[in-house]
Amino acid sequence: MSDLKTTYQQELVPQLEKEFGIDNVFAVPHLQKVVLNIGVTNPVDPRARKPILENIVTQFETITGQKPQITLAKKSIAGFKLREGDPMGVMVTLRGQRMWDFVTKLISIALPRVKDFRGVSRVAFDGQGNYSLGIEEQIIFPEINYDSIENVRSLQINFVTTAETDEQAFRLLELLGMPFEKEESK
Repeated sequence: MSDLKTTYQQELVPQLEKEFGIDNVFAVPHLQKVVLNIGVTNPVDPRARKPILENIVTQFETITGQKPQITLAKKSIAGFKLREGDPMGVMVTLRGQRMWDFVTKLISIALPRVKDFRGVSRVAFDGQGNYSLGIEEQIIFPEINYDSIENVRSLQINFVTTAETDEQAFRLLELLGMPFEKEESK
């Protein structure tokens, strides 16, 4: 079992129960899933985009240990030279042990490798207890071989929790070790 998962179950659940006045263990906020996503907009020609997407699929498999899926355009948009069904990006949804392993790796290895890192945003919550984190370079993950990528790309990581409020989700992620930026004192 992951160290982070064990810490959550043994130490954080009782602490969150006490902090939020929750009587039922099953009502304590927890991570449901983590979704990673990269969108690819260029080149415009979908045939030229295919090898780029295959490279990104390989990178996601390396980072997460799970095969991602290629996302397709839902409708045609002439202004963007986009047709319905064209490949647009890559996404993977992590649950269970792979999710805990990825979160551990993100917090303890990848985020500290970001240049001039001052913490992640405190305000990227959606109002329903979920958190979105944008990362500018996929090369912060040590598994990525810099020579095998054709371009440095940004990726989006969404943390879906069972928290009812943003405050509960913030506290959950904070206790899990998410390095939030320091609040500015006035």
